[in-house]
Amino acid sequence: LRFTLTAMAAQGRDIKLSEERIEGYRNFVTKLWNAARFCEMNDCVRVALFDPYACEETLNRWIVGETARAGRAVEQALEAYRFNDAASAVYQFVWGSFCDWYLEFSKPALFGDDGPTKAEFQATAAWVLDQILLLLHPIAPFVTEELWGLLEADRDSQLIEAPWPAYPDAAMDPDAAAEIGWLIGLISALRSTRSELNVPPSARLPLLHRDANAATLARLDAHGLSLATLARVENIAALDGPAPKGSAQLVVGEATYVLPLDGVIDIGQEADR
Repeated sequence: LRFTLTAMAAQGRDIKLSEERIEGYRNFVTKLWNAARFCEMNDCVRVALFDPYACEETLNRWIVGETARAGRAVEQALEAYRFNDAASAVYQFVWGSFCDWYLEFSKPALFGDDGPTKAEFQATAAWVLDQILLLLHPIAPFVTEELWGLLEADRDSQLIEAPWPAYPDAAMDPDAAAEIGWLIGLISALRSTRSELNVPPSARLPLLHRDANAATLARLDAHGLSLATLARVENIAALDGPAPKGSAQLVVGEATYVLPLDGVIDIGQEADR
């Protein structure tokens, strides 16, 4: 309820309270709670002396930068009394960047064998979750205080007494932001194309590409597992010559991507539709 009132409190606007909006933000709180449980189940605990700005993994450098960007947006909105903008900034970051993308991308590392990579993902996820609780606390004080205590018993203080976070310029990594932004854009485009053409969710399709530059080729190689998991891609290969008959084509960046659909969907029926 408090989050709903905050999110609707635009300056110069009377609030017409919506039960649907309350239900939506209740779902948001549930999403946060489930994300915290996921982190706890995968041993994502706060590490003493952990430096989030020294991460080596591209995905972790990206989420640290996104955390800082969201934190600055929330702080600026609160200072300007734009409480709805503060609520929107933290909502988009928690639901989108952290839950929908970062945790999904992190699963292969978190489910994998112990080692430096897994340890970095665990420490980073725990740090980001702490930052989320700090940023969200003015808007949703009760659930954040509860999670603050449940996730770690030996805190220096209660959340309400914890210092407000500050993020240095070093938190931003333009290269990591560009790479993960490209990956999210490609996965989103592939999902949209599959949905528009009624491709069965269980169908795994080859992904062919044309005109990809060296940077994109390196990204396709590095993120093949994420593409296979989140976009249902079977294999990735360069395309020489024309696209196979009955293919869907989409452009992301400088490259053209081709999904062969002959035999997967009724192409005539989809064309008529």
